[in-house]
Amino acid sequence: MSSLEINSSSFNQETKLPLSPPLVEGSAREPLGEDLNGVEENSKDIIKFTAEKLSIDEVSELVISPFCGAVSLFVGTTRNNFEGKKVISLEYEAYLPMAENEIRKICSDIRQKWPVKHIAVFHRLGSVPVSEASIIIAVSSAHRAESLQAVSYAIDTLKAKVPIWKKEMYEESSSSWKKNKECFWATGD
Repeated sequence: MSSLEINSSSFNQETKLPLSPPLVEGSAREPLGEDLNGVEENSKDIIKFTAEKLSIDEVSELVISPFCGAVSLFVGTTRNNFEGKKVISLEYEAYLPMAENEIRKICSDIRQKWPVKHIAVFHRLGSVPVSEASIIIAVSSAHRAESLQAVSYAIDTLKAKVPIWKKEMYEESSSSWKKNKECFWATGD
């Protein structure tokens, strides 16, 4: 395990969803926590920081559930330009204890707002070359609307509250730490 990697198993939150999520007017929802044979599957939150290349397949597989018909993903990648400058890579740093805590709060907030099953948030630290993923967020739910809303909320809230800093490395040997309109994290979006 690299010194930048947090073992995701120590951050899993084995939280059971209610057997009967609240119904939205005009919709019929089946419970997420129990299948036809009465077998339960615990919900989980998987949080990982790593210097290793992120895998979309790995993250999406972690949230797949037989109780869910939707897996929604957000993948943030390094683009090759910013404000007319050629970007060759991004460098990320984080204050890990606070970052982990803030992401756990985001997962908890999501579970209060939407009936989702599993949540995975993987963030890369160190150098991230152009076209590689710096963040992958995956959420599974019974229906697509909830997982899509949860993923959008997760990235917006992460950018506003989680202490992760980004430095853009430019081709002309200069670099720039990015300030964000929100709190800590900037994608240049």
